[in-house]
Amino acid sequence: MAKKSISIEDIRPKILLLGIYTPQNKFRDMEAYFEEFVSLVETLGAVYDEKLFIKLRNIDPSYFLTTGKIEEVTAFCEEHKIDEIICSESLSALQERNLTDAFGCVISDRARLILEIFKNSAHSAEGKTQVEIAELEYLKTRMSGRGIDMAQQAGFIGSRGPGETVKEAIRRTYATKIRQAQKRLHILEKSRDEQRKRRLQSNIPLVSLIGYTNSGKSSILNRLTKSNVLVENKLFATLDTTTKIYYPSPQKKILLSDTVGFISELPHHLIESFKSTLDELKYSDLLLIVVDISNNIWKDQIEVVRDTLHSLKIEKPYIFVFNKIDKIANIEEIKPDLEEFKPYILTSVKPKDGLNDLVTYLKDFEFKK
Repeated sequence: MAKKSISIEDIRPKILLLGIYTPQNKFRDMEAYFEEFVSLVETLGAVYDEKLFIKLRNIDPSYFLTTGKIEEVTAFCEEHKIDEIICSESLSALQERNLTDAFGCVISDRARLILEIFKNSAHSAEGKTQVEIAELEYLKTRMSGRGIDMAQQAGFIGSRGPGETVKEAIRRTYATKIRQAQKRLHILEKSRDEQRKRRLQSNIPLVSLIGYTNSGKSSILNRLTKSNVLVENKLFATLDTTTKIYYPSPQKKILLSDTVGFISELPHHLIESFKSTLDELKYSDLLLIVVDISNNIWKDQIEVVRDTLHSLKIEKPYIFVFNKIDKIANIEEIKPDLEEFKPYILTSVKPKDGLNDLVTYLKDFEFKK
């Protein structure tokens, strides 16, 4: 009897993408929010088998989902033989554990998903260390409440006192690793501080490109400065800050900086870990808020950017740069919607003259001494 060959599909776990739209969601377009969630998963390169999108009227503090929705998802998982679920929302340790028990599946939440993307996108020593700290902080939260399966007494000779539990030992290990990573990050930050001091002494203005992820910031930087920063049509292609010298005119020299993109529902510990990098925006002389005008939810994305800047207490001169206008069939039709966002500039990196208005603006802008 011939042996049956085993394919990768037979070994790989069946994965369900579970999109959840909650009353707290800031996106007015539910379908657009789910599309962004799928894009996050595709950015990670994860292969999924099924998608299920649901809408919640309220959030259960213990399970996140209501009883009726738990039953609906459980039935779906049983019917499709699901092994793993990737959830669009960030879950508490308790919620993740309860849903794992309810569905009988491994669950990865939004925080875990974005962390994995950040790990793949970080290339500099500082970026990698920041992601490492964020991941350790995330894993440490997953320790809470796991008293039953980690309550074994590790009463070995030489252990830290009698009766130390495995849970306590693991928590102590996380704390040690976080302190070590923070020390490395502090050394890297000191180097950046020195660079900043030299820049401030040189009186060269700093202009920062900021905005929602995949809005085209890196493409604008590349076009203006003739650089080759990685540009891909995916979320978080750029994670490390890149700064280049740019001459809007022969007599004017500025520093143009490309920063990490923002996204809705960015996990708190990620913001905290990247706070030192994002704090660099406080030293900017001008913010270029780049917006993908071809995206149906561009207004929601602007709100996310504004909220993030507010949480970081950053107040700087800014102008909206509505990018990718080459994808708009009739730009005159959307101009009334742009009135509330004055001052603004329309740009595109596709035609040769697509950034002319931005170049003129930077050439004429009077930076404060």
